[in-house]
Amino acid sequence: WSSDVCSSDLIAPLGAGPVWLQVRGVKVVRGERWVKVLIPVRPNGTTGWVKASDMVFRSIDLRVDIDTSALRLSLFRKGKRVRTFPVALGEPKTPTPYGEFAVAEVIPTGDPKAFLGPFVMPLTAFSNALNEFAGGNGRVAIHGTSLPDLIGQRVSHGCIRMKNEHIRWLVRTVRGGTPVTIHP
Repeated sequence: WSSDVCSSDLIAPLGAGPVWLQVRGVKVVRGERWVKVLIPVRPNGTTGWVKASDMVFRSIDLRVDIDTSALRLSLFRKGKRVRTFPVALGEPKTPTPYGEFAVAEVIPTGDPKAFLGPFVMPLTAFSNALNEFAGGNGRVAIHGTSLPDLIGQRVSHGCIRMKNEHIRWLVRTVRGGTPVTIHP
């Protein structure tokens, strides 16, 4: 799992900002450097190759770990746990998917009292149970909530819900491309 992310002139579909993609490998073909990136499409874990010369790179020393059995999200910096938060996850019929993903973008909702809270961080993950939800494409996200009493339960459609004060803290630290591991 690389700590590098890259971006180009691609525009993120939800927040209309730059797309930051997780770098998963590098190769040289006929003298040209290519990077393997994690792409936010179905099925989960899809990768593709892009020319390195078309991308802008930066390193990330952060990692988000979501332990679904403990209903906890932990942030690590350089391998050391920085902070842990309780979360709400997908209910049994729409579980939060397991796997290696990345934060695709960070979007302010413009309304701190909104159902999704003040921020939404779409992941490169998609629901394995829903092809669409509320007009969207079934994308899984980390976001705030207008229902903080449900934190610590399995009540979502697959997203990771956090208390609004916790998501505010997290978005001050996490950037697009940050690796996210979701596991049992």
